[in-house]
Amino acid sequence: MDERRAHEERRTRETEVSVTLSLDGSGDASVATGIGFFDHMLESLARHAHFDLLVRASGDLQVDSHHTVEDVAAVLGAAFAAALGERLGIERFGHAVVPMDESQAAAAVDCSGRGLGVVKIALSGPGAGGIPASLLAHFFEVLARTAQITLHLTAAGADDHHVAEAAFKATARALREAVRRDPTVLGRAPSTKGIL
Repeated sequence: MDERRAHEERRTRETEVSVTLSLDGSGDASVATGIGFFDHMLESLARHAHFDLLVRASGDLQVDSHHTVEDVAAVLGAAFAAALGERLGIERFGHAVVPMDESQAAAAVDCSGRGLGVVKIALSGPGAGGIPASLLAHFFEVLARTAQITLHLTAAGADDHHVAEAAFKATARALREAVRRDPTVLGRAPSTKGIL
């Protein structure tokens, strides 16, 4: 079977982002964005989705982390959409509930071809790992839009690091299930419409 793999880039006056993604990997990741916590989260996403992921990003971190996180989400989403292609013969739906000590996240994914993120990440402080709470939610919203998936994600707990990590892991596990090849519908779209 063909490997579902894509490479996408984005260059602006604010950021330069390069992403190579394989949906049929083993969870290997090499990530360098200049934001250590964000690198850790993306590596966790790849590991638990069983995606191979290479991310190189540089951005105007002297301003803040917003542009870098946002543009990485956009390029990663575009790479996901390109790698998935016509979305034939996949499970399409995936869901996961992931605990991280006292925290828990739940993610549900539909590889529908329609990009929508409904995200509720409840942090007790202003953010996690130097990333503001609103930006963590925005990452998943942009990812969902550019990956052309529907993502419902909730996460809450007492430790903000754990909340964020549970959110990335739950999303990863849901994506892993959703993109899995289904031998009963191989070569067909998993939809009564005949196309996604």
